[in-house]
Amino acid sequence: MDGLTNVAPTKGNLLATKRSLALATMGYELMDKKRNILVREMMALIDKADALRGKIDETYSTAYEALQSANITLGICDSIAQSAPIEDGLVMSFRSVMGVELPTVRLKNTDIDVCYDFSSSNSAFDEAYLCFHNVKLMIAELAEIENSVFRLAVAIKKTQSRANALKNIIIPNQENDIRFITNALNEKEREEFSRLKVIKRNKG
Repeated sequence: MDGLTNVAPTKGNLLATKRSLALATMGYELMDKKRNILVREMMALIDKADALRGKIDETYSTAYEALQSANITLGICDSIAQSAPIEDGLVMSFRSVMGVELPTVRLKNTDIDVCYDFSSSNSAFDEAYLCFHNVKLMIAELAEIENSVFRLAVAIKKTQSRANALKNIIIPNQENDIRFITNALNEKEREEFSRLKVIKRNKG
């Protein structure tokens, strides 16, 4: 492999290559640390998303059971349901985790805004309304988590690719250059030493 290097075997290049190797090694360690942090963050979010999906399914089930009961006791609740306002209070901001921008999704108003007359409903309908409100909040949270997981997965892939390039290509090439320059300089020193011995012997 020594013959493949294009670096001139000088002391200046040896020092420069050693500095580059130190920086590349530090870069690899930082990339590896970043990857580990991002993986931990992603795995924690995946666990959270799994738990939240289960909670959403359970709440939906309770909501539809309550709605079915309300439909039986009140008649079809279409007219009451039509009074529910369209949700337009979704707000998104971002937070940074190791340079990766992750979304924060929130609803402006998380309070329950009752938009129907209590005299036209009953406890079953109230329970369904409450459950659907809670599902709305959880879906906003799930959207935040799933988008964050996607962004983290992309960032982990890029970080792993850069770390691999440093570990498998850049660092070995620089180590090879250092060996080549060191061997060439040592050989040059031996030749110079032999030449001086010959000169001294001839003078003697």
